[in-house]
Amino acid sequence: MSIEFRQITKRYGDAKAPLVVRGIDLLVPKGTLTTILGPSGCGKTTTLRLIAGLDAPSSGHILIDGQDVTTLGAAERNVSMVFQSYALFPHMDVLANVRYGLDVSGVSADEAVRRARNALDSVGLVGYDQRLPSELSGGQQQRVAVARSLVLEPSVLLFDEPLSNLDARLRRSMREEIRALQQRLRLTVAYVTHDQSEALAVSDQIVVMDAGRIAQAGTPRQLYESPGSAFVAGFMGEAMLFDAVTDADGTVTLGPIRLPARQAVAAGPVKLAVRPEAWQVVAAGPGTLQGALVKHAYLGALQELTVATPLGEIFVVSPDVARDWRVGESLGLKLAGPGVAVVAA
Repeated sequence: MSIEFRQITKRYGDAKAPLVVRGIDLLVPKGTLTTILGPSGCGKTTTLRLIAGLDAPSSGHILIDGQDVTTLGAAERNVSMVFQSYALFPHMDVLANVRYGLDVSGVSADEAVRRARNALDSVGLVGYDQRLPSELSGGQQQRVAVARSLVLEPSVLLFDEPLSNLDARLRRSMREEIRALQQRLRLTVAYVTHDQSEALAVSDQIVVMDAGRIAQAGTPRQLYESPGSAFVAGFMGEAMLFDAVTDADGTVTLGPIRLPARQAVAAGPVKLAVRPEAWQVVAAGPGTLQGALVKHAYLGALQELTVATPLGEIFVVSPDVARDWRVGESLGLKLAGPGVAVVAA
């Protein structure tokens, strides 16, 4: 089922209270995973709670599969939510946790057990029925929380920062499992996170929020390669913004560097968003931005460099890990196409 917001606003308190969500329009297509991304306080968790029916909007309409559910409570929406804390019952074993929602809904004991075991099978936890949450790893607890939501056969599945309590390696594994599960079961999923790499990895669509508004929505590639604003460019990765100029023929000039704009843009001053991996380190010479290496860090598969230039210190990611980098050495920088985007001046 699809999810649609039409001019939704939300404030907590009376009419004088500030808006947390400011008149947003949002569409989560059926069978897709949409990530709502943004910094703390931007309204992303409130947006998720509005979908779930845990909060009521101050104005506007919410539709699920074309039906207006604005005034319906959480129990009437066929929506399940996986919370950041997992919220498992510590005194219940895994099977009891997963079947709990069915038990309170009046489903027969035999049917509840059958569906709970099927849900555990879908998340790879066959044989864990009698374990307590305290006997599980963080990743296993996360899977139980997902299974408990899936057993209710929801039309929409919501995730609120589901991986924030896991270590980096387990986060990567779990996000792959959530994505595979969503695609296999063709679930409609809204997924809240503040982690850009997580959003890029799992999403069909990313919605970037800023101060209660949608700054930009699109595919991961669109938001990464063609950010629509300085905020989106800076938030989707580590892009630096530079003052540049575009000519009538579409050529962008940044100091000594000239390159074609990748999108149509009017002549005049612009902001150029440049990601660290877009810089190429070359010998200093004409047409390059010259600088001196200030510091460097070896990260195994890449080198992180800080280069002092006439445009200021620039952060560069280089795949050249074999080179003997020396602080103070002179370098030339040029720009490749990917990772460079023109945004509004």
